[in-house]
Amino acid sequence: MNREEIWAAVETERHGLADLLGALSPGDWERPSLCAGWRVRDVAAHLALATSVSTGRALVELVRARGSFDRMIHDTAVRHARRPTAEIVEQIRASAVSRRLAPSTKPLDPLFDALVHGQDIAVPLGIERVMPLEPARAAADHIWHRGFPSSLSGASGDCAWSPPTWTGRSAKERWCADPSRRCCCW
Repeated sequence: MNREEIWAAVETERHGLADLLGALSPGDWERPSLCAGWRVRDVAAHLALATSVSTGRALVELVRARGSFDRMIHDTAVRHARRPTAEIVEQIRASAVSRRLAPSTKPLDPLFDALVHGQDIAVPLGIERVMPLEPARAAADHIWHRGFPSSLSGASGDCAWSPPTWTGRSAKERWCADPSRRCCCW
């Protein structure tokens, strides 16, 4: 995918997430997501923060989390999740057209985040959320080769994940389309 196609996919996914979240009941926001220890509200808050984190703020939060990247991501999301759900939805909707990246990320990172966390929210609620194959394939390839902030080998500790078989197009398509074969929160 070229850069414009990536950003178009990010915009589509973020708008879709805002629509999905905007339709949830108050009880759905409090339900567990697929990410261990994260409610739907927390995952949504994490997504809402995607375009607002500066390098300076990230460093402050990393120190606050005693150097743990995973703790920093979790704790900032949980704090942000205290906001009203309508505000979180609106932040995600507003971020759809933003091309601002979190520190040390590239355009495929927010695409992966939106695709994966869309499943983290939808699956436990029994909502089918189709993952578009080409964007999922491109994002998975990027994350697989990048390795940071988490390893797709399951090193982050909160996912039971096995790597995709990269031997052919059909294997990739099956992996990208199956939400059980994806990494969870980092």
